Amino acid sequence: MNIPFLRTGAGCPKSKVSNVNYNLEQIIHCIDEAHKKEIKLLVFPELCTTSYTCADLFFNRKLINDSNEALHKIATYCKDLDMFVVIGAPIINNNRLFNCAVNIFHGEILGIIPKSYLPNSNEFYEKRWFTEGLNIRNSYVNLSFQEHIPFGTDLIFSNDNIKIACEICQDLWVPVPPSSYYTLNGANIICNCSASNELMFKNDYRKKLIEIQSSKCQCAYVYSSCGIHESTTDVIFSGSTFIYENGTELACGDRFSSENELIYNDIDIEFLDGIRIENNNSTFLGTEYSMREICFKYNNTSICHLMHTYNPLPFLPDEKNKHEVCADIFMMQCTALMKRLNHINNEKIVLGISGGLDSTLALICACKTMNMMNLPLKNIIAVTMPGFGTTDRTYDNAVSLCKTLGTDLREISIVAASLQHFEDIGHDKSNHDITYENVQARERTQILMDLANKEHALLLGTGDLSEIALGWSTFNGDHMSMYSINCSIPKTLVQYLVNYTAIEDLDFKNCSEVLLDIVGTPISPELLPKNEQGEIDQKTEDLIGPYELHDFFLYHLMTENSTPERLFRISCATFQSKYAEDVIKKWLNKFMYRFVTQQFKRSTIPDGPKVTPVGLSPRGDLKMPSDASYDGWMLE
Repeated sequence: MNIPFLRTGAGCPKSKVSNVNYNLEQIIHCIDEAHKKEIKLLVFPELCTTSYTCADLFFNRKLINDSNEALHKIATYCKDLDMFVVIGAPIINNNRLFNCAVNIFHGEILGIIPKSYLPNSNEFYEKRWFTEGLNIRNSYVNLSFQEHIPFGTDLIFSNDNIKIACEICQDLWVPVPPSSYYTLNGANIICNCSASNELMFKNDYRKKLIEIQSSKCQCAYVYSSCGIHESTTDVIFSGSTFIYENGTELACGDRFSSENELIYNDIDIEFLDGIRIENNNSTFLGTEYSMREICFKYNNTSICHLMHTYNPLPFLPDEKNKHEVCADIFMMQCTALMKRLNHINNEKIVLGISGGLDSTLALICACKTMNMMNLPLKNIIAVTMPGFGTTDRTYDNAVSLCKTLGTDLREISIVAASLQHFEDIGHDKSNHDITYENVQARERTQILMDLANKEHALLLGTGDLSEIALGWSTFNGDHMSMYSINCSIPKTLVQYLVNYTAIEDLDFKNCSEVLLDIVGTPISPELLPKNEQGEIDQKTEDLIGPYELHDFFLYHLMTENSTPERLFRISCATFQSKYAEDVIKKWLNKFMYRFVTQQFKRSTIPDGPKVTPVGLSPRGDLKMPSDASYDGWMLE
């Protein structure tokens, strides 16, 4: 059975140099605390049974014997705990001393992994005491309380879809760390028992190493380094603890603490599995690097309340780097559009302008592109096409925006043409069904297509990524254009970019007020008649659900191959203060239904640039059958 989440911790206990009994007490205290927090995997620092800075005391067999006895007591203590514990300890095998990570579960040592690379320069002299374990494979070791324990750098500990492996401190700092080989052989959680001393600038570098390694290996990385109670004869240790997941920091402990430290969070195992399935580079290396798989079995890994947090607006930039990100987005869109215009030897753009978000963003991109090409904004033919549902607010905003910017504004009503078409096909104009709506959408597209031909211009599509995902467009209506500039921009980001332009972009300062009003206008295709007050009656989010939910679903579905069950769980955890679970389930089912059934529209979408991590082009990111059944994708 696949385990979706695993609560994982990194502990940094107090210690006394060479006082094994005291160190054992503190380790047990940390284990007790971890048990209270329902932690299932707990990682301790390097050589924590003895302390790292024992130096030549490691040569004395008493210290090693005391450490072995401590391991026995820890294993016995953990017999009835459903917790996998990784302890740093010195181990003798064949009269050689190794710096090891000891893996304990349900009262038994499952395996011992020796340190592959021993630092032996500057303040480090590990080769004086220890032997490198780099090439030790298919080996075993006997301890006084347990025999024939798997020993070597070829061990992966497996419980269904959880694959745990260990490396020790310096192992991470080499060009190709052992964790790279472990992850290529299926490990998705790397534990690092460390004793990394503190220096100026070192902590930032250490964090970057862990961040990059967890990202490159698409794994979780649990790191625990010893603290301030180590010997300060020549160095100082700070007790750095981290938990990373695919390059994202889940937890970070306080450094220089005088007390026992414990950090923990829930690792998203299904997320790691999902991104690895799609990455063909995360493959088995072959017999030369084969691993021994040591199986174990948790009794229960269920988590009532997730600690793992998710960004409710995953497509939006952080506040600290919003200027750089927004500039990059516009540069990518405009460069792509400029390339297409140059390729077809064209200098004109036609687009429909409705007074809504999508057409506004497309117009902003068109203006920026014309500026890049040193062309007049009059080369942009912006067409407003009032229909049965057009409100004064959207119409006035569209007209005001185009006049302020100085584009070639044209107005062509679709009312007469739509009424004629209703008559031609025998449709009752008072029947406001799907035909009533689609006639208007297709009439607008026909006008724009023909006008683009007449003007020798490119028809710029305005539809966004969210609409493409949901199929919220009329087939061969607004679904079609000559170039789809917003095809990778979801609705939440469209809104953000228009708002950003209104507030931050000096080139658009004269139309800032109009842009902000467009941001505040309810999202609507305006294909149904207005209400009695002349306001928008057809509101998209009332019909298909909040775009913040749909964009959240879409992001995690496409970037992580999430199952509907996982989408529901992480959505409930993320939006619990805003939406009830039954509301989330309702809109998730709506999303999955529309995403699966509307592929036929995506199979024929026009070209457009991928700008965000998600694209739905059938030529690129999403190759999906148009006639897939949706039944298996709905939550009960």
